[in-house]
Amino acid sequence: MGHLITVATCSLNQWALDFQGNYERIIASIRVARERGATLRVGPELEIPWKASDTVLHSWEILGQILENEVVKNIVCDVGMPVIHKNVLYNCRVILHNSKILLIRPKMWLANDGNYRELRYFSPWMKHRQVEDHYLPRIIQSVTGQIKVPFGDAVVSTIDTCIGVELCEELFTPASPHILMGLDGVEIFTNSSGSHHELRKLYRRVELIKEATLKLGGVYLYANQQGCDGDRLYYDGCAMIALNGQIIAQGSQFSLDDVEVVTATIDIEDVRSHRTWKSRGMQAAEAERYQRIEVPMALSGEAMDFLGDVKLDKALQVKYHTPEEEIALGPACWLWDYLRRSRTQGFFLPLSGGIDSCATATIVHSMCRLVAEAATRGGSPCSSPKDTTPNNDPCKPWSDKQVIADARRIAGEPSDSIWLPTDARDLASKIFHTCYMGTENSSIDTRRRAKMLAEAIGAYHVDLNMDAVVLAVRNLFALVTGVKPKFRVHGGSEAENLALQNIQARLRMVLSYMFAQLLPWVRGRSGGLLVLGSANVDESLRGYLTKYDCSSADINPIGAISKTDLKKFIAYARDAFDLPVLDDFLNAVPTAELEPITETYVQADEADMGMTYDELSIFGRLRKVEKCGPYSTFTKLLHEWGTTLSPQQIADKVKLFFFEYARNRHKMTTLTPSYHAESYSPDDNRFDLRPFLYPSRFPYQFGKIDNLVMTIPDRSNLPSTEKAKVE
Repeated sequence: MGHLITVATCSLNQWALDFQGNYERIIASIRVARERGATLRVGPELEIPWKASDTVLHSWEILGQILENEVVKNIVCDVGMPVIHKNVLYNCRVILHNSKILLIRPKMWLANDGNYRELRYFSPWMKHRQVEDHYLPRIIQSVTGQIKVPFGDAVVSTIDTCIGVELCEELFTPASPHILMGLDGVEIFTNSSGSHHELRKLYRRVELIKEATLKLGGVYLYANQQGCDGDRLYYDGCAMIALNGQIIAQGSQFSLDDVEVVTATIDIEDVRSHRTWKSRGMQAAEAERYQRIEVPMALSGEAMDFLGDVKLDKALQVKYHTPEEEIALGPACWLWDYLRRSRTQGFFLPLSGGIDSCATATIVHSMCRLVAEAATRGGSPCSSPKDTTPNNDPCKPWSDKQVIADARRIAGEPSDSIWLPTDARDLASKIFHTCYMGTENSSIDTRRRAKMLAEAIGAYHVDLNMDAVVLAVRNLFALVTGVKPKFRVHGGSEAENLALQNIQARLRMVLSYMFAQLLPWVRGRSGGLLVLGSANVDESLRGYLTKYDCSSADINPIGAISKTDLKKFIAYARDAFDLPVLDDFLNAVPTAELEPITETYVQADEADMGMTYDELSIFGRLRKVEKCGPYSTFTKLLHEWGTTLSPQQIADKVKLFFFEYARNRHKMTTLTPSYHAESYSPDDNRFDLRPFLYPSRFPYQFGKIDNLVMTIPDRSNLPSTEKAKVE
């Protein structure tokens, strides 16, 4: 007879400093876990304060409320919060059972690169496999009756198995704690994570979770934060349970649900069978010992409990979204969280008729579709518009009710409204505002595309000409200086040409914020709108944008997505969302339309930049991911492009990119907060911290490139057969 155990992990949409909301979502997840028969529940990293690491007192207060709640009886709960031990702040897991604290386990390996700076607040626990006494605050002593509890690197031993904790980044380290814990007999591993979304990243996470128990054997419970963190990141949930190297349960990666619980029933004997091979036994026999904190309960039930129709969870095919689906879902969920939590009344987007603002608008449309789907699921007749507490209404999930309540509030509906946002276009007409800001340099095509897209997705659209504003500024300059600047096509200098382009772009920003502030008033509503930006990652990297132009906004859902991926996303959305109008955007030549159009000249982005968007993506990855400077980039591209471009052509492209990147780096200091989606984002605020004043001509590096060019034969003119021999 096996020993069957039901375990639960979860994804929670926690919010920094929202202690009451965080508490309710934690309790809701424990309640669902218990209802499904789970005896072990794991939650995300720092789930009580969620990243607000300097709020230890309130975290203890919320933990006290959790301990007092009847829902935590007869279940082992793994909860996250900051703890000060001997005057040092640690990122901890607190293991609870029946109103008692079994163990406080501090994080040992901290994430301190990329998007993470854990060392700003926390210190790592460096006393591996050591435990000390932690004296509890009086507010907890009065609840648990305990004065002190174990604090450190230990494991929890139940009557029938052993549980070990691994915290987020510790899974990604070369010598992960689960290895030594597993060799010492730990059979169930919990991982409480705060892992953000990045395009194409989920595969790596899944493989690490599978590998953790493939050779070692065991059950692995992965919990993750889900939602906007109040910053540039979106945490993509996807809670998982693995058994002996196979995923047996998986949650959703993108969702508007605030609480999602994933459970699985396993036979712990399968772990023991997996561990019978001899070489594992030889290593385990000499493994160092972990201190075991004993709890007088069994995670498995009595043998007779499992003579019925209990079904064991088996291996499943992991669900991966395509990058196009990820773009459609991740930024859409991020926008919804930001919108509802900022308590604004919608979005305002300068819709230029180009593919970037088109992509931003399409992501908002995707958001409206997700809201409509949730409202359709949750819009049963018994729903009450004011009832948003867990489990008060058995007719529909708590999360869907919350989506409906948020949508009604954002749309300005009265408190007794029964309106349901079940139609994406109807919702967009209330909360999404677009504006085409044309000038004499704008084309009929872009104006038409902007209008057609707004109509297709249901946005409230404004079409205007801003020539009078631009002319007023030009005339003011002429009045003050006595000279009137001209465009290049009219005989003006480069300085004049650039200045006249920039003033158009910057005036669009000023008008955007004015319309965002006053359009709700115009429509008889209160509040204001969030201004959305639409500069992509490649243009930011290259500096192909005007500082403080309409790329300056409140938030930008595409700011860390490449042009190449955006085009693929638009092609996907055309079919998936039934938006044939997107075809026109895909076939249009990208243009800023800031210079006059003549019979012989139409401004084109790639011609202006001196490189293609595909090339920019390559430069971006080499610079950030592979950590290459100008010289290393050149030597790598010799192998990639050497059969199609001459060494001199490659050198020219490399030098042009790094020159433009360096001289425009200052623009990254004012970049609109953008959804983080790409590993080569140039975001200067958090992800890519670098100087913003470089020697843009890189004399030493460019000199080495020039010297190398003179010694390398040109392979680009070789016949195809000769190229094959060289390669």
